Amino acid sequence: MTKEQTAEVEEEAQPASEYQSPVHEPRKRPMVHPSAQAPLPKDYVFTFFDPNDPACLEILLDPRTTIPELFAIIRQWVPQVQHKIDLIGNEILKRGCHVNDRDGLTDMTLLHYSCKAGAHGVGDPAAALRLSNQLISLGADVSLRSRWTNMNAVHYAAYFDVPELIRILLKASKPRVLNSTCSDFHHGTALHIAASNLCLGSVQCLLEHGANPTVRNDKGQGPAEVVPDPMDMTLDKAEAAMVAKELKQLLLDSVPLSCNLPRATLLNYDNIPGNLMLTSIGLKLGDRVVLDDMKTGTLRFCGTTEFASGQWVGVELDEPEGKNDGSVGGVRYFICPPKLGIFAPVSKIAKAVELAPSSVTSTPKTPRMDFSRVTGKNKKEKKEIMEREKGLL
Repeated sequence: MTKEQTAEVEEEAQPASEYQSPVHEPRKRPMVHPSAQAPLPKDYVFTFFDPNDPACLEILLDPRTTIPELFAIIRQWVPQVQHKIDLIGNEILKRGCHVNDRDGLTDMTLLHYSCKAGAHGVGDPAAALRLSNQLISLGADVSLRSRWTNMNAVHYAAYFDVPELIRILLKASKPRVLNSTCSDFHHGTALHIAASNLCLGSVQCLLEHGANPTVRNDKGQGPAEVVPDPMDMTLDKAEAAMVAKELKQLLLDSVPLSCNLPRATLLNYDNIPGNLMLTSIGLKLGDRVVLDDMKTGTLRFCGTTEFASGQWVGVELDEPEGKNDGSVGGVRYFICPPKLGIFAPVSKIAKAVELAPSSVTSTPKTPRMDFSRVTGKNKKEKKEIMEREKGLL
């Protein structure tokens, strides 16, 4: 029996659901819908669809609005649309859409779109969870992939950091998708995808459900090795650096001790005292320093931190262009006024060179002697005088 036949039998055996379309009976086989433009009200001033607008809502609820047009609305990456993913998804189902139908432009299913709509900020995890539960109850296939991205629903949920969705997706088909790989991410798993995007919640959820932390992608990297290195982050990413440190340690701790694969580790300077580190590069606390982005200030701290591995320096800037007052995450490392404090890896600073004003001269040199007034001297005597002068210079 083929997968399609199995799906048909399962759907036919399924009792009537409260979500079943009141307008059209769903088709027995999935299809790919042609691409279309999103409909907009006449004389509408905005370029995106807003279901909160009465004119847009009228179009959304109009049975004459087609499935391709509704897919076009879902593609709009704006909060007004993504926060209403459950309403729009339900309208698509009402028009007889098969639960595994695809959008012809993106090759994504409703479940794929629902996982994307769970992204915090632009999306709404609660609305995405409602639609996803509805789709799974209707038999949505969690293992289906978009042919454009090669991502399945779990990959999308991991990428957009929606652990709430990962839980219900794994409950629906855990063995098939938990460690499935994706070619767009060097054949890494959902754990690789979440780790590389600093999605701490998704990594925790995947590990709790048994995701394998030793699987390596095509580049030979385990999930811990794709976590962005805090030392490479820009100076305004202290919070992200703290997440990266926690995430990496979580993944390293999850690797079985008996595993033959080497654990990925950052260069560890944590045990080197800060004063020795500064001495080795010719600096000391209180020195004037310049950062990579040409900000200048006074060196106030050097040592290990709670927000990232390795040695970090704290600088009190000359101008209020900083990010803090010498503390990060409730831990104080030095004291300065608000917005004057900034942290950076040791490699990102250098000693500031104080240029002397051009009007100030250095140690005066012995003036040259004026021989024009020297009379009665022969060549030998003049030569001796010049040699004595040369020795003084």
